[in-house]
This record gives sequence, C-alpha cells and structure tokens, in this order.
Amino acid sequence: MSDRADVDPYDVESYSYDLPEAQIAQAPAARRDGSRLMRVVRGSGEISHLQFSDLPDVLRPGDLLVMNDTRVYKARLVGKKIGGGAAAEVFCLGRTEDPGVWRALVRPGRHLPPGSGVELEDGSVVAIGERLGDGLRLVRLPSGVPAEYLFESIGRLPLPPYIKNSAADEERYQTVYSDREKNASAAAPTAGLHFTEAMLADLEARGIAHAFVTLDVGLGTFRPVKVRDVRDHTMHGETCRIAPAQAELINGAIADGRRIIAVGTTAVRTIESFASAPGRVEPGERTTEIFIYPGFDFKVTDAMITNFHLPRSTLLMLVAAFAGHETTLAAYRRAVEHGYRFFSFGDAMLIE
Repeated sequence: MSDRADVDPYDVESYSYDLPEAQIAQAPAARRDGSRLMRVVRGSGEISHLQFSDLPDVLRPGDLLVMNDTRVYKARLVGKKIGGGAAAEVFCLGRTEDPGVWRALVRPGRHLPPGSGVELEDGSVVAIGERLGDGLRLVRLPSGVPAEYLFESIGRLPLPPYIKNSAADEERYQTVYSDREKNASAAAPTAGLHFTEAMLADLEARGIAHAFVTLDVGLGTFRPVKVRDVRDHTMHGETCRIAPAQAELINGAIADGRRIIAVGTTAVRTIESFASAPGRVEPGERTTEIFIYPGFDFKVTDAMITNFHLPRSTLLMLVAAFAGHETTLAAYRRAVEHGYRFFSFGDAMLIE
C-alpha cells in the first residue's frame, strides 16, 4: 500500500507530477551507458545519483539480470486517404486470427470510416474496418504481401508521440540484446536501452549473469488510465514467454539466494505473470493482463531497473507498487529538481 496514510494509492491523480517539457528526452544520450542513474533504496527512500556506467560497481556478484529480449518492428504505415489525398497513418498493434487482418490505431480516425482505404507509399492499400473501442480498428493489409515484408520495406519505427525528433537513430530504440527473431513489439523495453555489449561482458566477468524473457509490447503497456480508481482499469493482453532454460536460470538463482533484478517493467510483468509460488517461475507462453499497482504481492522480483515514466501511467503505478507510493513520487520530484531526463530516451532508476 502507500507509505503515507493521507495518500490514496488507488486515486489516479496521486500519480501526477509536474515535469518541465524540456526534461522530456528527445534523443538518447551520446553513449548508451552515458545516461544518469538514480539509485533508490526501498523502505528508507535513500537516494544517490550515479551514472549508468557505474552499474557494474553497484550490483553484487551473483545477481541475475532478467531482460526482455523482444524487438520493435516497423509498425507505422504512412500514406494518404483514398479519395481525399489527406495524410493518413495505420499503426499496427497485433494480428487477429485472420493473418491478413490486424488491430490498429488509424489517424485521422474520424476521417477514415469503415470501408475507406489508405494508399501506402508503395501504392498498396490498407482497407479500414470496424471500430473495436479504445481507439482501435480492424484493418486489412494488402493481400499477397507478407506483413513482415511490408513493415520492413516501408514501415516506420513507432517512436512515442512525445519524441518530436523524427531523425532519432532507430537502432538506439532497440536494445543491443534484442532478438531479431522476436520482432513483435510496438514499443521498446526502454530500461534495456542503456546497456552496451561491453557492459554485459563486464557484468558477466564480475559474476553478474543475465536471463532472457520475452514480452511483446503492445497497447496494454502504454494505454492511458482513464478511470479515477486505478482498480477499475483493464489492461490489454500482451503475449509473453519464458523458455525452460531461462526459467531454470531464474529458479536456480532464487534457490541460491541470489537477487533477481528485473530490467524494465515488462520484465517485471513477465516474471510475476509466470510466478507459480514465491521464489519460482514456470516456463511457458501466455497472454498476460497483469496490472501491478500498490498492494501487489511480488513473488520473484528483488530489485528493478527502470526509466522515468509518464504521469498517471500503469508503468508508474508498477514502480510505486515496488518502491512504495510516496518513495516513488518523492524520487520523481528529486529527479525533476536535479534535471534528470524522462521517458523512453531518458535516464534510469535502480530500485533496491
């Protein structure tokens, strides 16, 4: 629950904070590990200010980092409305049982009724279908062309709308350990963007290993909370999986008394979705709708690395569930005061 009696952790407004627009990172740091790292101690709320490159010195030999190895696909298809010529966009978020039909966000939605079409840059056409709620639509992609080829050939990486820098390096919006065979996310697991291959090797040399899980990031991760009581919010399902060998690594670390450090909220949601009991995860694949907010009983996660998240977001609520509501909001206020950079390309936080 909250660490202050006068704060209601179920009130969405209790997750508000003031953020100057200038602190919304528009580009990544010059080096992946060149971002800042705020270290927060659960319970005491003690805060220290580090660089992300200090992480190998901060972690303990034996710690196990759990990382989401999904990769972002070029899900934004840009074109123009057939019959009008106005600019239009189709942001594909997931397949349906019909392989040619996807759930998508379309813009401008009001001017693209069911039965309309969007001509893409290669001349092919996306047919706009029915409304599904939450702003989602059914769309039919051009026939005869595999979706993966379409995305790779003319798709654009779906950078978050608050990033106005259209020239941002697309590869910097992928983690260095993303699996090209797991090209199925609509957004990056951004806590992992700070790691370099050299840092991973350094961590391994110090006895700090890593395991991979996969959560394909979709609408559930960044859908805004529109209800006053967060308990009334419903998450969209997202596919996640843990391979048997990776579950064995996680369970072995727990059995040895070593810490499980989740890299990002998606890694937390995955391992907690597969937690069959305190201190154990089961391998498998499932659709998770897990929503973590204060009061949640963490069964596996001992520490986490995360970025600074949007106000009133489910991601911020997850962090508050882990670190404590007041500790989290106090840390965010300190981050603003100390000039930290926020959101996807911003700085990081280690919560121990």
